[in-house]
Amino acid sequence: QAPDSFPPLRNEAAVRVLRGRMKGIQGHCNSCYMDAALFSLFSCTSVLDSMLFKPFPLCDRNVQNILRDEIVNPLRKTGFVRARSVMHLREQLTEKGQCSSFTNAEKDPEEFLNLIMHQILGIEPLLKLQSGGQKEQDCYCYQIFMDKQEDLVVPDVQQLVEHSFLSSNLKLVEIPSCFIIQMPRFGKEYKMFSKIIPSLELDITDLLLDSPRECCVCGDVATLECS
Repeated sequence: QAPDSFPPLRNEAAVRVLRGRMKGIQGHCNSCYMDAALFSLFSCTSVLDSMLFKPFPLCDRNVQNILRDEIVNPLRKTGFVRARSVMHLREQLTEKGQCSSFTNAEKDPEEFLNLIMHQILGIEPLLKLQSGGQKEQDCYCYQIFMDKQEDLVVPDVQQLVEHSFLSSNLKLVEIPSCFIIQMPRFGKEYKMFSKIIPSLELDITDLLLDSPRECCVCGDVATLECS
């Protein structure tokens, strides 16, 4: 355990601490969905560090302490988290979430995020989405859904997000403070894409509802949008 607080890893420090054998979060008993989510959320960014410290209205301090002291701080300090620490968190999630399979079964990352952010810590939803002028939807992460695109062989995240929003007729109601995106996947037998290139920056200009944008023909403020 690492009782002190450590900042997220950046640049050369991230490479030095996280690269090599016995690095990352040790997998055990179908924990891969949670390991990948926790690594993505905390190893190299502080955007969600409020989950570790802030006394939210519904906050379970025991879960918060496990997350901070047994998982995030060791990951940032030594680059390694043992499976026992993640199992300790899974046991608490099983107890709080009234679901007996959190300690042994593979779950959808969205189910994990909804449980820990909404029911256990009481965080306000991170995203506000609207589909075709209907009522706003609040959520904590966005899962990419899309049909197979023959022209996208090795896509980047920017392309996938744009295709998914377009096919679902979705818009972001406001600029999110944190945009958690779950890549498309279809289990062990079939993968839609063999590789996905991370986009180091994400342009959400065209994804925002009622956002002023430039006309691609004349350069003035656009008044019409063609999908």
